[in-house]
Amino acid sequence: MKKIPHKTNPSTGTRPFVLVKAFTISSLIVMLTATLVIAALNATWVRNILLEKSKEYNRLLVENLNHQIFLRFVAPVVFKHGEIKLREKSQHQLLDAVIKSTIHSFHVEMVNIYGTDNIIGYSFNKSRIGLENAGGVHYEKAMKNETTSKLIQKGSFLELMFWFPKETKIVTFAPLVQEVQLSRAKGSNVIGVIEIVRDVSDDYQQVFKLQGLIVASCATIMAILFLVLRFVVKYGERIIEQRAEERLRLEEKLRQTEHLSAIGEMTAGVSHEIRNPLGIIKSSAQLMKKKMARLDPSSNIPDIIVEESSRLDRIIKDFLDFAKPKIADLRPCAIEEIIEKNLVFLAPQIEEEQVRIIKDFKNNLPEVLADPAMLYQAFLNIFLNSFQAMDETGQITIATRYDQGEILISFTDTGAGVDPEILKKIWTPFFTTKDTGTGLGLGIIKNIIEAHDGRISISNSPSGGTVVEVALPAAD
Repeated sequence: MKKIPHKTNPSTGTRPFVLVKAFTISSLIVMLTATLVIAALNATWVRNILLEKSKEYNRLLVENLNHQIFLRFVAPVVFKHGEIKLREKSQHQLLDAVIKSTIHSFHVEMVNIYGTDNIIGYSFNKSRIGLENAGGVHYEKAMKNETTSKLIQKGSFLELMFWFPKETKIVTFAPLVQEVQLSRAKGSNVIGVIEIVRDVSDDYQQVFKLQGLIVASCATIMAILFLVLRFVVKYGERIIEQRAEERLRLEEKLRQTEHLSAIGEMTAGVSHEIRNPLGIIKSSAQLMKKKMARLDPSSNIPDIIVEESSRLDRIIKDFLDFAKPKIADLRPCAIEEIIEKNLVFLAPQIEEEQVRIIKDFKNNLPEVLADPAMLYQAFLNIFLNSFQAMDETGQITIATRYDQGEILISFTDTGAGVDPEILKKIWTPFFTTKDTGTGLGLGIIKNIIEAHDGRISISNSPSGGTVVEVALPAAD
């Protein structure tokens, strides 16, 4: 018998898909990381632009303040008093009025004015007035007619690490210049330094919210893509697993078919060679029985030969029925009529063994396209198996119903049921638990049902006994 090599490994079919899945998930992770990095860089870029705009805004504000101070304070005071003395209350009040009216509604938190000696002559915080050397390097640059700005941020470690400080302020140092030379003495036109502190926390918080919105949006989109990808991958895995299992089933069925085909060819040849001499042996034994009746009436040897010959003939018939292809002569027929014929034929056995038959036939069942003779044989074997599985005074329930284009016929007996381990091997050819059986009876039934494009299953009933369910396509 030809042996089919087993070349298919279930894992080899899924291996390329696993690589695709790994590559896709890796790409998704890379895309997510790149998106978050780009979002962070974009937010940093926006924050830097905001910083530059804030610095430019402070410069313009300082220039306007310088102009107002010179026009409305420096020039009038110099012309009137000859010199500026901020210690005098009137001058201090005038400067304070000029500054506050100029920066009104500009969210300026602090204004400090340094003299040329690096001493604070004016400040919103009066405790700082008179403070020496408070300007630092930015004061030195402003005295050289250079405007500088710095960013001051305050907050916890995490707030500063994630660029979301609790407070953000822009500090700008700019020279206080005289727009018109008020004295004949030549020299620098820088007469002091202006320091303004403006709180821009709200602007930075808006940037942080924008950054958070961008990151959250990207993360949400990536999460949705990940879930979609995960669903597609799982669905693809299920399809591949189903196809792999189906391929294995088909290969197993092909091997079994070729195995049975070889057995069928061998059985047909052997059976043909055995049946001819078997028939001669049987007929000779019957003739010998007649002669022995006259010579030795007590001898039962001829009976044994006839009986064993008949049993051997039945075994050969089972082999032929199992091995030869089943080609059904399909025609519309009623299932109930075939079952009734079985019951009429089995009536003597039913009466002798006191088996109770319960029929649960649904009305107006469609006909089936079937070969009545083949179905009669299949149902007859099912009945005989049920009889053998039960003690006397048992019960067989026959139920029929229609469901989604199929006629379902169930045979439920009240026997002891089938052991689960035996149930796993019940369709294996030549497997039997009987001393005299060939193990081909159920195989013959299955071949007949499958020749009608039907299905057959055997299970244990919850209430005890065995349930044989047959499904056949309806004629309509």
